[in-house]
Amino acid sequence: MTAAKSRDPQSAVGRSPDSLTLEERLAFAGKHVAFEIYTPKTLPLRTIEAIGDSLAACIQTLRQRGLDPKRYEFRILPRPY
Repeated sequence: MTAAKSRDPQSAVGRSPDSLTLEERLAFAGKHVAFEIYTPKTLPLRTIEAIGDSLAACIQTLRQRGLDPKRYEFRILPRPY
């Protein structure tokens, strides 16, 4: 993966935060991310479904993908250390 591609926030969509490289974690630290809310019916994988500079950007990305933002929780991605 090239350095420029690894810094593209959309490259994190569909991946677990634990699978991000150190460079990606540093580049994306402080960004808002969306995860599907856990319920016993869905048992979602903890994958990033949207990432953006703001909560509004995450919601907009989810809507563009045809997903209901009410089914997601939003967090700020912390620094890796």
